[in-house]
Amino acid sequence: MTSDPTSPDLAADLPGGGRIPLLGFGTWQIKGETARQAVIWALEAGYRHIDTAAVYGNEAEVGAGLRDSGIDRDQVFITTKMPGGATGREAATMKESLSKLGTDRVDLWLIHWPADGGADVQMWQALVDANKQGLARSIGVSNYSLDMIDELVDATGVTPAVNQIEWSPLLYDQAIVDGHRQRGIVLEGYSALRGGTLEHPAIVEIAQRHGRSPAQVIIRWHLQHEIVVIPKSVKRERIIENAQVADFELTAEEMATLDSPSGR
Repeated sequence: MTSDPTSPDLAADLPGGGRIPLLGFGTWQIKGETARQAVIWALEAGYRHIDTAAVYGNEAEVGAGLRDSGIDRDQVFITTKMPGGATGREAATMKESLSKLGTDRVDLWLIHWPADGGADVQMWQALVDANKQGLARSIGVSNYSLDMIDELVDATGVTPAVNQIEWSPLLYDQAIVDGHRQRGIVLEGYSALRGGTLEHPAIVEIAQRHGRSPAQVIIRWHLQHEIVVIPKSVKRERIIENAQVADFELTAEEMATLDSPSGR
């Protein structure tokens, strides 16, 4: 893999058409002017995939960052999420999100979490309708099990394009990867740089071997697995560094070490 990770060419095909960049910029817990500036820095660094959500409380700032960056809207893949539990208020919630983002559609709309432990077929049907109306080019889910996804498909005949779940080398599970790929669903990971990953001995050792940061190794690991990753930072130098992973490659042995419980 030698492509620039911020290039639209390094992307996964979505079932309904289009492609999602494998490297995105996450905005969870980033608020106000800090969020607007971080989005501008990310776009300047080459990111073309920005991830937000209604409950993050920063959709307006993400939209402002996109506008102020000077990058054409059509060049940026925007993901937002519908709060779990917003069943019955889907239309109003979507209208508010689009207004805050300052766009007439998003590239990916997710159900943020399964409310009350259920798959929430009603909300999924609302996203199916939004997709048909052109409000969302693709639709998917977040924090869903494969059984819950199957429930949505059985009820509506529509398979989520993406499932965004917590993911890192410490959470790697081949059965989860296989289950998504068998269903044609793109796997996207969040919180990859949390939960002790940056200090884990195996990750630190591989990073030192390559002269890289642990974060760069974790991001590279995602890309080589063709799993979407959305690192976040409010520091310009870290935002840039996290995108600088095109000029090294993890070996098959290193990938196996990061995949394997014995390597953790």
